[in-house]
Amino acid sequence: MKLALKPGLLLVEVLAAGLFLLFLSPFFLVLINSAKTAFEVTNTPMSWPDNWGNLATNSVSIWTNTTIQYQSSFFSSFLITVLSLGALNLLSSQAAWALVRTKTKTSSFIFFMFVAAMVIPFQIVMFPLLSWFRAITVFTGLDLLRSYQGIVLAYLGFGVSLSIFMFHGFIKSIPLELEEAATIDGCRKHETFFRIIFPILKPIHATVLVLNGIWIWNDYLLPLLVLGKGNDIQTIPVAVSNFAGTFVKQWDLILTAILLAMIPVVVFFLFAQRFIVRGMVAGSIK
Repeated sequence: MKLALKPGLLLVEVLAAGLFLLFLSPFFLVLINSAKTAFEVTNTPMSWPDNWGNLATNSVSIWTNTTIQYQSSFFSSFLITVLSLGALNLLSSQAAWALVRTKTKTSSFIFFMFVAAMVIPFQIVMFPLLSWFRAITVFTGLDLLRSYQGIVLAYLGFGVSLSIFMFHGFIKSIPLELEEAATIDGCRKHETFFRIIFPILKPIHATVLVLNGIWIWNDYLLPLLVLGKGNDIQTIPVAVSNFAGTFVKQWDLILTAILLAMIPVVVFFLFAQRFIVRGMVAGSIK
């Protein structure tokens, strides 16, 4: 026997379906306009494409464009994202573990400083950041501008606060007896972390990877400031902006480039999404 839905539950489901279509509409517009010519995009942006073969044509045109250098930008974005995420997850988890297990006023103060740093707008510190990078380059010879190490260091500095906050909440739920048992068995501090604690952090690792990965992959302002335009090292958002000139905007290529840039993030999100809610709940409540 089929049960009728209650009016309140039916209203919630209709509202959820409407919100789903609303948030899906930008992806739909990007997809259909990626399979059009520039003239069709500007004249009939809401219509269905006449020839889906234009999607492959636009993709090949972008991938082989020597001026935009989308291939090298894709590799640079991938390398920057992987290095930044690796550093963020490794260092933030270690720092959070040390702050949780060290019961002193100093450790509490340091943790609250990391939390307070989360509310500082990037726009306030972006120009001092460039000044510091230039000063470090002059005095140490370590080139932090127009380089991989500079942009990775910048992402590490801006992403570590949220990462430590989430790891901190999750590690507090791990029983201390596990570490005490490992110490009795002869494990040193670093062995206890990498053999006992680090594997338990799998759900929160996935959450931190996805949240920071989407931010780093899609970020435009920080790579523009640190790496600049027209450099050998540039990320995909900066490369896509090169399709928009002062008088001419190649909307067909812009939208196709955006579609190609979305694919790795969507695949990674689908792969790790089962851990996201579990990690966020554990990291914010426990």
